[in-house]
Amino acid sequence: MARLVRVPSVTGDERAAIELVAELCAEHGIEADVREHDLDALRADPGHPGEEAPRAELVGLMAGVGPVGGPRLCLNGHLDVVGPGEIPWDAWSGRVADGYVHGRGSVDMKAGVVAAIHAMAAVEDPPCEVVLMAVSSEEDGGLGTFAALREDARFDACLIPEPTAFSLVCATAGALTFRGVIRGRSAHAAFRLDGESALDKYVPVHARLQELERAMNADVDHPLMAALELPYPLLVGRVQAGTWSSQVPDRLEFEGRVGVPVGGSPAEVRRRLEEAAGDEVEIAWTGGQFGPAETPADHAFVQRVARHARGLAGMPYGSDMRQFTERGIPTVMIGPGGLDRVHGVDERVSVDDVVETAELIGQTIYAFA
Repeated sequence: MARLVRVPSVTGDERAAIELVAELCAEHGIEADVREHDLDALRADPGHPGEEAPRAELVGLMAGVGPVGGPRLCLNGHLDVVGPGEIPWDAWSGRVADGYVHGRGSVDMKAGVVAAIHAMAAVEDPPCEVVLMAVSSEEDGGLGTFAALREDARFDACLIPEPTAFSLVCATAGALTFRGVIRGRSAHAAFRLDGESALDKYVPVHARLQELERAMNADVDHPLMAALELPYPLLVGRVQAGTWSSQVPDRLEFEGRVGVPVGGSPAEVRRRLEEAAGDEVEIAWTGGQFGPAETPADHAFVQRVARHARGLAGMPYGSDMRQFTERGIPTVMIGPGGLDRVHGVDERVSVDDVVETAELIGQTIYAFA
């Protein structure tokens, strides 16, 4: 676990982490296949899920145990991580102290991948074929899982050991990223009435987007999503306007992210946001485009895993789960705690939680037939 955390694998540069996972599999007697995917072919595919991070290659891994030809269970996990941020901390230490492994990616989600390897190695005579799908590019849209499923989607179910504090997640929102441009007319600050401030034009746009968020979160009908404080957030995370303090800004650019309701469509959310922004705003849909995901709570696979979970839950973020459910593959997410540290400073995961995750995965394998 600590070895893997010590390997930086910020989205777009995951090869070293993938290759180390192959080594870990070999050390545990599991045959692994490192795969290089055709980026040009993926980007030309109509289903391309979007990207945000620059990359020159896409590498993934498939590893399997158990009898071939019968039921197949996928264990999916991503090796890419977000950057360490601007506040200095020892992001790649892999330090083990006070029962925790510290470092970027420790909980999101290298812990889950390591737990899957240990579970696969420990299960004797597995009743099904178990396939570890270790992927890149989850954080910026899911290109790694998209590539892997283009090659092999013959799975009867999937478990993703994302950090959920051992709640069983069977519903997640989607998430779409967007960029908006507002144009004005520049003028000298002393004669600002001769200009048209793009910043002034943005203010009512922002208010309308806030109103859209309120509307999207009113009367949420999915019970697991309705239990969340804000199931479908709409955030403007970056605003940039102007080049000089004494000049009326003639262009403003803003970027954000909007949730997609469970049972809803990305196309409908795009329409509603563009309508709320107004005709004077140029909207482009950029980066990752996550659809929502759901496996019914009464599905047999959900019920099997739920025996070992701390309740059912919905989550307000997009994930690779939707790439399986879109193909009709029942999928859940369950894994270690540490949600308060995901993408944050001093990310860490409890060693006990990693062990518990491995045990949970092992129990799921034995129950899957």
